[in-house]
Amino acid sequence: MTTGAPAEQAPHEGAVPGEPDNLRRFAAIWSRAVFPATATSMTRAEFETHLVPLARVLRDALAARPFDPRAAVPVGAALVAAHCTDPEALPSILGVIDAYLVLYCPPGDGVPADESRARCARLQHAVAVGFTQALRERTLAEQESISRAALAAQQEAERALAASEARFRAVFEHAAVGIGIADLDGKVVEVNDALSRMLGGESYIRRRAVGEWTHPENAPGLAALNGELLRGERDSYHVEKAYPRADGSVLWANLRVSLLHDAAGRPQYQLALLEDVTERRRLLERLRHEATHDALTGLPNRALFFERLDQALGTDGGERAIGLCYLDLDGFKAVNDSLGHAVGDRLLVAVAERLRGCLTGTGQLMARIGGDEFVALYTDPPDRAAVTALADRILAALATPVRVDGRDLTVHGSIGLVHGPAGEGAAADLLRSADITMYRAKEMGGNRYEIADPAHDARAITRHDLTNRLPVALERGEFFVEYQPLIGLRDGAVHGAEALVRWGHPVHGVLGPDRFIPLAENTGQIVPLGRWVLEQAARQAQAWAAEHTHGCGPRVNVNLSPLQLHHPDLVGEVTRVLDETGLAPEALCLEVTESALIGADPEALRPLRRIADLGVEIALDDFGTGYSNLSSLRWLPVSVLKLDRAFTRGMRRHPADPVDLKIVEGIVSLAHGLGLTVTVEGIETSTQAEHLRALGCDTGQGWYYGRPGPPERLHELHLADAG
Repeated sequence: MTTGAPAEQAPHEGAVPGEPDNLRRFAAIWSRAVFPATATSMTRAEFETHLVPLARVLRDALAARPFDPRAAVPVGAALVAAHCTDPEALPSILGVIDAYLVLYCPPGDGVPADESRARCARLQHAVAVGFTQALRERTLAEQESISRAALAAQQEAERALAASEARFRAVFEHAAVGIGIADLDGKVVEVNDALSRMLGGESYIRRRAVGEWTHPENAPGLAALNGELLRGERDSYHVEKAYPRADGSVLWANLRVSLLHDAAGRPQYQLALLEDVTERRRLLERLRHEATHDALTGLPNRALFFERLDQALGTDGGERAIGLCYLDLDGFKAVNDSLGHAVGDRLLVAVAERLRGCLTGTGQLMARIGGDEFVALYTDPPDRAAVTALADRILAALATPVRVDGRDLTVHGSIGLVHGPAGEGAAADLLRSADITMYRAKEMGGNRYEIADPAHDARAITRHDLTNRLPVALERGEFFVEYQPLIGLRDGAVHGAEALVRWGHPVHGVLGPDRFIPLAENTGQIVPLGRWVLEQAARQAQAWAAEHTHGCGPRVNVNLSPLQLHHPDLVGEVTRVLDETGLAPEALCLEVTESALIGADPEALRPLRRIADLGVEIALDDFGTGYSNLSSLRWLPVSVLKLDRAFTRGMRRHPADPVDLKIVEGIVSLAHGLGLTVTVEGIETSTQAEHLRALGCDTGQGWYYGRPGPPERLHELHLADAG
């Protein structure tokens, strides 16, 4: 789902003046989905207008800093107030929020997409809480009116006991609520027909004393309330209580208990008024279940997972720990793409059923938090081995192919495992660590688990931050170029320089290309970054040329990434840079790695040939690091071979490695025979320079001559052996 706002459309019917179009469109979609399930007297257009301020609350809560999902609780209450009380209303309410809130009301660039979805899920939960609370309060209010009538009946009963048994009996027998009377010892002495019907017969009721009506689902402390009543510490009490029926089922009742007094004011009997609220409770439980469970698999959803995780993290348990197993299915997208989403859904249902079987004790929860992402929460595991055992059970459960529509589908998963003290870290931090670790398991081949490592997490987070900042860094001028001299091995003069980009990061300091070039290549940012480096280097080379009144200035070498090599406008960019800077083509050399050229088809090499035809030199960089097909040198559009530093390590001291000498001698002979020049990287000692000069290499670069630096220091050669 994209977080960008949809394109502008014409205002819809029922639009609210002054509100943003996206907010009004969200309210319109919400209205269409929810209105059929309401009992409101409003028209649909009026109902849509009523939803706009509620949509605004959700939009503001989604983008709020700090984020607090409780801001959405009043939205659920407001919907109940608008008579959205049908059992089918809440799924429609939550479904529109889930599908359209982030789409039409995105929180902005400061909140990542995964955090936006997590916030949206927690807002849904808050709306559901507000809805159920309001629905309960609405029901209780209706019950209160009945209770008032029952209380009036109680008061009438007390008067009737004093004045007329006949009048009391009439009220008692015909009351709509269940009424029971017991003595102060708890023995039941009277029940009306309504109570008999509720519990399954008068004889069944009379077999138990008041204190014996217990049920496991009742809250602790109910018995204490009755003791306080009998001791005169309270006049009455009002609770919701479960009763076992004669047929084995459960009755949930709204119970009000008080004392009946004799004419002298002494307590004589206990009077219980019971209203059957079983169906209402079932409705609330169903609404709660739908709000906290995944509709497809029936597993707990993201909202319930975070609720339980927050509870576990908030436990003050001393040495208590917490474990997470974050599972992502390997290759699930291929199933959806090849067999369709219906098959993918059935596969997810089968996988969820297997994952349920991996939970072996209390304190364990399996939830589906995304498309093919599941997470197991293990509260208070005895040790890390217990969490790894859970991960092993999950992998074993996925080892057997799943049969769907007559096909055996192989499914595996990658798991990121986190184990640590419950009091350390926030829920989002733990899940992020598990997510990072899960991707490490995928990178290592999948179908395995990896254990979270804080140092690795820090590196991954840094990589993520650097990746996100790359476009902004280029706009803000945080990059700069240094130049390393290329020295003629015969004359010792500076023939050129290689342009090397650096990043002056405001937090991490100066970063070398190994820290950010791979990130730029993975995200495509290498294209604008490479274009900028080419422009800067060309301008500098033209400045050097202007300083040399006799002859040409130093040539500049610029690295070309594989992505740039295949960019459709590469030739146009190089031509434009040469035209804009006035740089002679022969003063520019583009370095392309051996792996990008060896084995490339003629069509892929065509842009490079056109650039070479302009007079720009092409260097084959890192030559010798791969399995080169030397015969391909005859038709590659290159004029320079750059030997990798691996060939020179054996020449750092006398005597040189004879094998390295023979290899370099052969490459130089081959290159010169093909009309190519040879440049050697990584020259760090005078001994290396002497060997390479004797072997006929043309140019070299390395710390022996000079490290990369600003352009004005290009000719400051050090000629100092590196350590």
